[in-house]
Amino acid sequence: MDNITEAEHCCSTDSERKSHHSDKVKANLITRLNRIEGQIRGVKGLIEKDTYCDDVLNQIAAIQSALNGVGKLLLEGHMKSCVIERIQAGEHEVVEELLTTIQKLMK
Repeated sequence: MDNITEAEHCCSTDSERKSHHSDKVKANLITRLNRIEGQIRGVKGLIEKDTYCDDVLNQIAAIQSALNGVGKLLLEGHMKSCVIERIQAGEHEVVEELLTTIQKLMK
């Protein structure tokens, strides 16, 4: 997994929270998501061609793994910057927010 420094990923704590990914991180995420988008289109094509179910399921597993990779990358950056910054600012509710997000990712 790519290492993300605080300078590369930072979330603001104002009312409109945003992440500020470096160009490198953003390009990496976009590349991964474009690849996943292509994989999804490929699965659609497999279904249209009546491809053997096990082959389609294996492709779906690969897509889920790729999505998990994107999620892990985002989670790492979020924890190393946004969460730390908000805790340092006294916003301890971020821990509950993070736990809820992790629960959703682990479903």
